[in-house]
Amino acid sequence: MDEFSEFFGMPNWSVTNAFRVLTRRKPLEDSSESKLAKVLSAFDLTALGIGSTLGVGVYVLAGEVSKSHAGPAVVISFLIAAIASIFAGLCYAEFGARVPKAGSAYIYSYVTIGEFIAFLIGWNLILEYAIGSASVVKGLSTYLDSLCGYAMRDFLAEHLPINVHGLSAYPDLFAFIVTILFSWAIASGAKESTRVNNVFTMLNLGVVLFVIIAGLFKVSSRNWSIPKSEVPEGYGEGGFMPYGVSGIIKGAAVCFYGFIGFDCIATAGEEAKNPKKSIPFAVIVSLAMIFLAYFGVSTVLTMMLPYYAQDESAPLPHVFRIYGWHVAEYVVTIGAMFGLCASLMGAMFPLPRIVFAMSNDGLLFKCLGEISTKYKTPFKGTMLTGLLCGILAAIFNLSQLVNMMSIGTLLAYSMVASCVLMLRYEVDDRRDSRIIGNGRVIMGQEQTCSLWRRLFNLNGQTVSTRQTSRIVTVVVTLFSIWCLIFSQILTKFEEDLAHTTQFDVLLLILGAIPLILMLFIISRQPTSGVKLSFKVPLVPWLPGISILVNIYLMIKLDIMTWVRFGVWITIGLAIFLSYGIRHSRLRQREQRNNSMTLLRDSSDTTLLKQDRSKYGNEVPLILMHSSS
Repeated sequence: MDEFSEFFGMPNWSVTNAFRVLTRRKPLEDSSESKLAKVLSAFDLTALGIGSTLGVGVYVLAGEVSKSHAGPAVVISFLIAAIASIFAGLCYAEFGARVPKAGSAYIYSYVTIGEFIAFLIGWNLILEYAIGSASVVKGLSTYLDSLCGYAMRDFLAEHLPINVHGLSAYPDLFAFIVTILFSWAIASGAKESTRVNNVFTMLNLGVVLFVIIAGLFKVSSRNWSIPKSEVPEGYGEGGFMPYGVSGIIKGAAVCFYGFIGFDCIATAGEEAKNPKKSIPFAVIVSLAMIFLAYFGVSTVLTMMLPYYAQDESAPLPHVFRIYGWHVAEYVVTIGAMFGLCASLMGAMFPLPRIVFAMSNDGLLFKCLGEISTKYKTPFKGTMLTGLLCGILAAIFNLSQLVNMMSIGTLLAYSMVASCVLMLRYEVDDRRDSRIIGNGRVIMGQEQTCSLWRRLFNLNGQTVSTRQTSRIVTVVVTLFSIWCLIFSQILTKFEEDLAHTTQFDVLLLILGAIPLILMLFIISRQPTSGVKLSFKVPLVPWLPGISILVNIYLMIKLDIMTWVRFGVWITIGLAIFLSYGIRHSRLRQREQRNNSMTLLRDSSDTTLLKQDRSKYGNEVPLILMHSSS
C-alpha cells in the first residue's frame, strides 16, 4: 500500500490524501515565463473567433432552422441563442482577464477546481477540437468534390476501397493532405497563421455582406405573414411563428451550436500582446458580429422565399438560383469555401495550445509541449495533432461523432461559468480586518452563528473568508445538480407545449424556486476584492443562466454520444493515472518544498544538538537571553 501511495505522490494512503492530490490547484499568478511569442493583437483574436465560429454555418443554419423548426421566427431563435452564447462568452472574457494563459477552460478549471477535473476538461477539449477539425476538412473535401461531379469519390472508392464497417468507404487523401498543410501553416508561427486566417475571415464576411445587400432588393414582408391556407401540409400554421413558441425554442437550441467556437480565442492567451484587455474585447466583438451575420442572412433569406420552400442543405445558392442570379450563386459558393477554410484554421489553431498547456504542466507527455526555437510555437505538438486530425478525416466516417463536439464544448462552458462564480467569491485574506473609510473595521473572521444566518449573510459580512468561499462552492455544486433535474422538467414543455397541464406548470414553478434561491444565497456572500480589467455583470445570475442552458442542451444529446464520450474519458483516465499524476509539475513543486522543509528542520535539529553538547544546561538560558 505504501508503494501504491508513493506512486501517486501521497505520503500514505487515505481518502484525505487522495482528495488532496486530485484537487491540488495551480497558483492563479504563475510566475513562470511563457516561451510562446506574444504577437497577436485584438484584431487577430477577433478574426480568429469570427472565423472559427461563423464558418459554413451561416450558409446552412438559417434555411434548416426556418424550414424545420421556427419559420420566419428563426431571427428570434438566433437572438435567443446569441444571448445564451454571450452569457458563456462573458464568463470566458472574465477568465481571460484573470488568467491570460494558453489552455482555455483547462487552465481556468486548474486554478479553480483542481488537477483532476482540469485534466478531464483538457482531455475533453482535445477530442472536441480534433473531431471539429476533421469534420470541417471532411466538409471542405466533400464540397469541392461535389463541384467536380464527385470525381474524387468515384476514383478513390474504385481503386482504394475500405471495406470496414464504421469507417469511410474510401481514404480521403485530399482531406489528409489539406490537414497536414494547415498544420504546417499553424506550426510556422502564430502571427503567420493568423494572417492567413484574417484573409479567409475578411473574405467570408465580405460574401455575407454581399448576400445581405443583394437580397434586400428582393425581400417581401408578405413571406413573414403567409396565411395558413397557402402553407403546405406539415409546415405549421403559417404566419411569423408557424411552429409556435416551442418551435422557436427548438430552433434556438440548434442555432446555439452555430455560435460554438469563440472559445478558441481564450486558448491564445499566452500569445496575445495584451491578453487581459484583448481577450474580453475579442470575445464580445466576435460574438456580436457573428449574431449580426446570422440575423442579417436569416432575415433576408426568409423574406426572399417562403420558409417552407427553403433548401435545408444549401439555402443561399438555392434562393439565388430561383431568382436567376447565377453570379450571386457562384459568389456564395466561393464564400462557403472561404468559410470552411476559416473554420478549419479556427478549429486547428487551439488544439496544439491545449496539448502544450497540459504537457507544460506535466499531465501529458513532455515532447508534445516543446517549443521550437525557430518558430516559437509547439511545432512537434502541432504536427502530431494535425496528423491525428488528418487520420480521423481520411479514414473515419464522422457523422456519428459530430455530437461529441457538443458535449466537450457545453461541458467546458458550464465549467467556466462555475469557475467564475467560485473565483468571484474566493477567500480574500488581503482584506481581512482592514479599516475602511468611515473608520469601521471590516471583520473577516469565521462566523459562529447559525447556518441560515451564514447562508443569507444576515450579519452583513463584507469580507470573503474560507467559510463563505466553501458555502459558494457547495451551493454552485448543488445548483449544477439541480439544473439536471430542472432540465428534465423543461424538456416536457419543449416537446409538447400545447398539451402541458396545470400540474406541469406547477412542477416547473416548484423546480425553478430552488434555482432562484441558490443563486440568491450566492449573491448574499461577500465577494473578492481582486481588481480585474473586465468582470461579468450581474453575478451570479448570468453565470447561473449559462450553466442551466448548457446542461439543458447536454441532456438533449443521444445516449450513444454519451457512451462514446465515456470511452474517450476512460482512455484519458488511464493516461492520467499512469503518467500525469506522477509527472505533474505541482507534485514536483510540492516534493521540492517538502524536501527543503525536511532539510531545514534536520539542519536546525543538528545545530541545536551541537549547541546543547557544547553549553549543556546553559543552552535554554542562553537562547532565552538571546531571544529576549
